Amino acid sequence: MKLRAVPSALVLVDGTDLHHDLIGAALALQEIVTEAGVPAARGVGVNRFIDPMPATAEADVYVLYLSGPRFDAPQQRALSDLVHAGKGLVVVHASNLFGLGPGGPEADRTAIDLVGSRYLSHGDAGSEGRFDVRVHPGHPVTRHLGDFAIDDEYYLIDRDDRVDVLAERDTPRGPEPVAYARTHGAGRVCYTALGHDSRAWGNPWFRQLLRQSVLWTAGVPDEDIASWSTRWPLGNGRTIGGPAA
Repeated sequence: MKLRAVPSALVLVDGTDLHHDLIGAALALQEIVTEAGVPAARGVGVNRFIDPMPATAEADVYVLYLSGPRFDAPQQRALSDLVHAGKGLVVVHASNLFGLGPGGPEADRTAIDLVGSRYLSHGDAGSEGRFDVRVHPGHPVTRHLGDFAIDDEYYLIDRDDRVDVLAERDTPRGPEPVAYARTHGAGRVCYTALGHDSRAWGNPWFRQLLRQSVLWTAGVPDEDIASWSTRWPLGNGRTIGGPAA
């Protein structure tokens, strides 16, 4: 039986640490989620959604930071079913590296359909750098955010055209989404291509984006998201909505 009256989250990491700091990500993302007033636990591995243990079953939102793990099709289907039934899912950075193993994209079709995208490449501008993010402020996930700059990895993704794009960066081929939202049955999904390493995790705007993603996917009412998520300063004496007290 679930004892908490407020939503809870489970931050999950999996894969290889050759290109991504999985331990650092688990600690940083847990801290960011907790800033939003959402209790967050950490876990390792995606082999947990079939007949889940209480720590997995009782979480309202799963926050994924994956780096090319083996994600078996039955586990993909179990996660998809949990979200379809009402769980929230926040997918960060390389967690959409689907279709790169045997069988190609079709082997990961359930996960691709659930998340709404898959990673393609870094593009032609190098692998990382500083870039501007243009925010679409109409959605609850981005309503209290403004445009910002970030040091991060460049990603090009193949996405479902039906997702609600929340933020973009400019590329030579046109705007490239860096965050979007979608629904999946009774559940909600947010993806952001941002969040490679500590430079991004420490960016106050990224942290705000992630907090509001978690709150929206957890089903927190839109009118409450600001009060739940904007208590933390953006730096330089500023807070969302005005100067710091």
